[in-house]
Amino acid sequence: MANFIIAGILLIIIGVAIAYIVKAKKSGQKCIGCPSGCNCSDKKGSHSECHCHDSSETTK
Repeated sequence: MANFIIAGILLIIIGVAIAYIVKAKKSGQKCIGCPSGCNCSDKKGSHSECHCHDSSETTK
């Protein structure tokens, strides 16, 4: 019985995480897991730490 409870809790957690990702992507967010919220403030203008932008969007 305990195994079913643990499996249910894990399924709920995974389901909520998937729903969050789908909602964020539908709202147009580029970097869901980026800790800086895709607002990297590197002095050189590089996004090497968070990889927010594709190579075509990175400022040189």
